[in-house]
Amino acid sequence: MVHARAVRMTRYAELQVTSYFSFLRGVSAPAELFAQAKRLGLSAIGITDRNTLAGIVQAHIAAKDTGMRLVVGCRLDLADFPPVLVYPMDRAAYGRLCRLLSIGKARAGKGKCLLNWADLAEWGDGLQAVLVPDVAGEDCALHLRKLRDAFGDRAYMALTLRRQPNDQMRLYELANMAHARRVKTVVTNDVLFDIHDRRILQDVVTCVRHNTTIDRAGFVRERHADRYLKPPQEIARLFSRYPEAIDRSMEIVERCRFSLDDLAYQYPDEITTPGQTPQEALEALTWEGARAFYTDGIPEDVAEILRHELALIGRMSYAPYFLTVNSIVRESRRRGILCQGRGSAANSAVCFVLGITAIDPSRTTLLFERFISEERGEPPDIDVDFEHARREEIIQWIYDHYGRTRAALTAVVTRYRAKGALRDVGKVMGLPEDLITLLSKQIWGWSREVDAEKFAETGIDLTDRRIRLTLDLARALIGVPRHLSQHPGGFVLTHDRLDELVPIEPAAMENRQTIEWDKDDIDALKFMKVDVLALGMLTCMKKGLDLLAEHKGQRFTLQTIPAEDPRTYAMIRKADTIGVFQIESRAQMSMLPRLKPRTYYDLVIEVAIVRPGPIQMGWTASMRH
Repeated sequence: MVHARAVRMTRYAELQVTSYFSFLRGVSAPAELFAQAKRLGLSAIGITDRNTLAGIVQAHIAAKDTGMRLVVGCRLDLADFPPVLVYPMDRAAYGRLCRLLSIGKARAGKGKCLLNWADLAEWGDGLQAVLVPDVAGEDCALHLRKLRDAFGDRAYMALTLRRQPNDQMRLYELANMAHARRVKTVVTNDVLFDIHDRRILQDVVTCVRHNTTIDRAGFVRERHADRYLKPPQEIARLFSRYPEAIDRSMEIVERCRFSLDDLAYQYPDEITTPGQTPQEALEALTWEGARAFYTDGIPEDVAEILRHELALIGRMSYAPYFLTVNSIVRESRRRGILCQGRGSAANSAVCFVLGITAIDPSRTTLLFERFISEERGEPPDIDVDFEHARREEIIQWIYDHYGRTRAALTAVVTRYRAKGALRDVGKVMGLPEDLITLLSKQIWGWSREVDAEKFAETGIDLTDRRIRLTLDLARALIGVPRHLSQHPGGFVLTHDRLDELVPIEPAAMENRQTIEWDKDDIDALKFMKVDVLALGMLTCMKKGLDLLAEHKGQRFTLQTIPAEDPRTYAMIRKADTIGVFQIESRAQMSMLPRLKPRTYYDLVIEVAIVRPGPIQMGWTASMRH
């Protein structure tokens, strides 16, 4: 029997925790896991999602928010070896883990990972490795010997309850075998969810993963409901025969010195003149572009704006970012591909003289701080639209120019919305297809809510326990990630190897690759990205400009198109705008004859008003009178 004082003094870190970024396996967010761990008094937790680091940034944020310690880790499911939990001890080891995962993903294709023991042994320097065994047989003895030979004193074996017959005897035999092979043991609880009540939701995602119903799932479900976080006192009670194995959880924590704060992001080097700094190169290009556009001399007010922007860019060390965007836009112009920056970057005179945007600072009032602000301290974000028919040329040029080890698209985490959650849960619960269709039709496609009252008029029996449970589980599943997809065009570019910062995997589209983190993760780590987007209207404009040059001999660029043409605005006031980007919708066309725009800024106001926010506030209704 364990002494009461010893139980109370137990320090324990749960090192085998699966978040919902192990898609359709875990069901708890990193924030939920860390909040519960803090309530229980755990010293740290290790996030070990399967063959991925997709959730590690969110775990890093959650750890900071709760003041807890995160142990960065990953569970590697190997093709010829039992699963191994790995934890990088330092920055170099983390880089090797990222490259190892990238190798496995490149072999297996999108959403998969194929690794062998030989891969882990080759890339395992600096990793602590914990074998996750089944039973103490001859195979286990062989695996322990290999683990010991490859990892030395960084080799461990997990002791985990399976809640099966003779479970304590199994642990006893495993512990003895590990001791005989000079491999240390460590206790883990193999956590799949933060609290006990999430067990049923975990069964649901397991059924979705196996494409079966809950009635036919059988042993594909977890065999016991014990896979939730437990306090140190409970762990001490359950593993009272192995106090040293409990203590070793903290040994692993203390040896893992790596944190995501150690990642140092460096933007690509775009310097073409030896000895120049990025800031000097940007200033030279800026003044060169200004002199080329303002052939009669740079207006003093524009020169003042340029000096102000360049000084702020210099203080924020953002010059490399502008140089990279300029490099991409310059290549687009060289190929004759029309492109145009948009969004808050249009407030930048530097972007205008570099040819990234087409808003002349001499004709408008720009607020550069809307784009870059010292107070916000956020990285700049320049969205550049390209002709949709030729954007792939630019994407492939970026891969070729910067190298596939230094360039990749960001990911998009596809999460369950109400309609998708209801359909998947309905199938798992064995509901008829026509009933699932009827239920899902009551929900707007982008809704994030499942409100039972919406189904009252359909004739569906809401007192039926299976239907009520379906609605409750669908509600709980909303927001849970289902898989990763690729961003429409958000590139992360680096000076050093990108695959040592984050794993890279092939995208579904040919010759594309993505990282495992989305734009929110990138922003949290202060990485910069360049958005290379497609716009069909730019293709139309390019054809129009080409026709003018061919038949009228009039050669224009987006920057030199005559402004404020009265006949154009006369057509706009009549709502003759079908096919005109931004003002072709029925809502926009109904507002144009009322506001009667005569200048570009009138259009800015009109487009800003006809948006969901102002409409819901009733501002547009007041303009009818």
